[in-house]
Amino acid sequence: MHISIGSDHAGFGYKQAVRDHLEKMGHTVTDHGTFSDASCDYPDYAHAVAVAVEQHQSDRGVLICGSANGVCMTANKHKGIRAALCWEKDIAQLARAHNDANVICLPARFVSMDAALEMLDTFLTTEFEGGRHQTRVNKI
Repeated sequence: MHISIGSDHAGFGYKQAVRDHLEKMGHTVTDHGTFSDASCDYPDYAHAVAVAVEQHQSDRGVLICGSANGVCMTANKHKGIRAALCWEKDIAQLARAHNDANVICLPARFVSMDAALEMLDTFLTTEFEGGRHQTRVNKI
């Protein structure tokens, strides 16, 4: 799978670890930044990831910031993006199974690295159920 990833300064450390994890799992990763923990503006990176997914350059997106609210709001401004703010494994599973989410947003200041990786793995391996959920997704 090809995955685009981005973060702001608050998510930088997690982004590095998540990127390494994805590569070890055999995924192709495009890192849209940031590339340091210096203060920066999260929309710059959220837009870059959302555009990559929106234009089918990537299969999925991963966004990380302190609360994940800002990156999630930004990504969801793009047509065809269904970004989900996840804080536990079950939320990540439902975001894919019921909402066909294509971008996961992780709150680095509120979840452990282990939890973030577990959510990510669940997000990437869960299939969309379709059916009644497709009707709902079509209304978004």
